[in-house]
Amino acid sequence: MPFVCSLVKFHFMPAELQTILEEGELELEGQFMHGSNYTFLVKLRHAKGEFKAVYKPSQGEQRLWDFPDNTLAQREVATYLISEALGWGFVPLTVLRDEAPYGPGSLQRFVPYDPNYHYFNFSDEDKALLRPVVLFDLLINNADRKGSHILFEEDSHAIWLIDHGVCLHQEDKLRTVVWDFAGEEIPSDLLDDLDRLHGELARDLGLPANLKPYLSPEEIAALNARAERILSERIFPLSPEDRRAFPYPPL
Repeated sequence: MPFVCSLVKFHFMPAELQTILEEGELELEGQFMHGSNYTFLVKLRHAKGEFKAVYKPSQGEQRLWDFPDNTLAQREVATYLISEALGWGFVPLTVLRDEAPYGPGSLQRFVPYDPNYHYFNFSDEDKALLRPVVLFDLLINNADRKGSHILFEEDSHAIWLIDHGVCLHQEDKLRTVVWDFAGEEIPSDLLDDLDRLHGELARDLGLPANLKPYLSPEEIAALNARAERILSERIFPLSPEDRRAFPYPPL
């Protein structure tokens, strides 16, 4: 489906949207003050029109003891590619942009949403929609799924997932606020999608080649191993007792 830009009155196809993210003129509009890394709201100008995006410069990343320096932007892009390969479309289109006001970084389509509506006050109906989100986080080894990182778009009420810089480590680091389905069987339709992606990873077709600019060989191999383990166990795991299972702060 074409994306309807919130600032213009015509449609962008995904390829056009990617071109605008990669080539459009950037204008800083503001800074998001929550979070430890520098994150900016920007306006993109292009011959096709204007829209907003979220810019995260690599040089604004805080150093982490357990993740390689200056790799968070690449992980944002890799997570988008995995979401697309699954066919779930959870992550807004994300690119790595070299030319930007504060240097290279990730640039992601901005999703209009209500910041006061988050996981901790989601309706029961909306929480029931989160099984694929939980599976996605298990696959990408998300170390920071806060309650504010799951969005429902204002007009469509579509689910979007953001802030994936601290993902895809080869060591098990899953930390999330969403443990609602622990111990449940994973729905078969979700496992079918995962099995298809696992086939690509195992045969080194498609997705692995796309991920190589953004992840190490060890991280891609660990992604494949996680997919294989999930397909074998077929159950949403219980929260671990030997390490912290929740991000901080939770929101």
